Amino acid sequence: MMEDAAIHGQGSWFQATARQRIAGLLDPDSFTEFLGPSERVRSPHLHLFDLPAAFDDGVVIGRGKLDGKDVFVAAQEGQFMGGTFAEVSGAKIVGLLRAARGHKDLPQTVLLLLDSGGVRLQEANAGELAVAEVMRAIVQARCAGVAVIALVGGKAGAFGGAGLTAATCSRIAVSEQGRIAVSGPEVIETNMGVEEFDSSNKALVWSTDGGKNRRLIGGADAFAQDSMNGFRAAAKALLSRVPPFDLKTMQAEQERLASRQKRLGACDDAVSMWRVLGIKDPEAVRDMDGKDFTALANSIKEASHDAR
Repeated sequence: MMEDAAIHGQGSWFQATARQRIAGLLDPDSFTEFLGPSERVRSPHLHLFDLPAAFDDGVVIGRGKLDGKDVFVAAQEGQFMGGTFAEVSGAKIVGLLRAARGHKDLPQTVLLLLDSGGVRLQEANAGELAVAEVMRAIVQARCAGVAVIALVGGKAGAFGGAGLTAATCSRIAVSEQGRIAVSGPEVIETNMGVEEFDSSNKALVWSTDGGKNRRLIGGADAFAQDSMNGFRAAAKALLSRVPPFDLKTMQAEQERLASRQKRLGACDDAVSMWRVLGIKDPEAVRDMDGKDFTALANSIKEASHDAR
């Protein structure tokens, strides 16, 4: 039933697997997978820890069509080890980005379906290197004119290396259920204490790292409904307004970051930031439906900034 719902666009993005998201996002029957499970390309490290490996190492890559347009797709499987970046999974994403950059006859759009808690700790330096290589590949691809769109709405969110990766993309779409941050709630609590950030307070976590706050402060460029159709519509809209990747764009982004820090740096929670942004009833933001929230976000200047 979930597969049928995904294919027809009604399934929940948050609940879906990587392959279900691809099936619901792209045009029907247009996806061709590269290095699929039958190729048995899996981690060379996990057996050292007596951990089971996945035949795709938690990343699905391939080529398909979005509204008739050729695209490359890389989707992280958050249900396998939290979608973590590792040697093999990272190399698959890097290869896809390099193919788009190096061959003009191949798709010049890459959709990254991020669903990751960060680096796979069991692979240590190899995982850290994978994140760095993915980020460099994204920058190189954008320099060559490739559009790289991040879609965030899975259970694992986009934390650590995934948060950094999202920030290097051309555009970001996030759902209310999606979360984007460099440090996850548990990491902050472990290092700074529960009084700094209580990771068990789900309302706090989602209001801080969640899709609504990220969209309002300019950390995401589109707010997607939690469905295949919702992310499909967001991806199509973002592809129509991809910014050039040049010095002017980078300088403008840095200016916006500095301005945002000055304006919101003293705020101690999301509600106080929303109040500074001029939202008349900031407490009501959490309970807004998607339509009302989208209208609100589109009216906020900060929400249209490129600063991540």
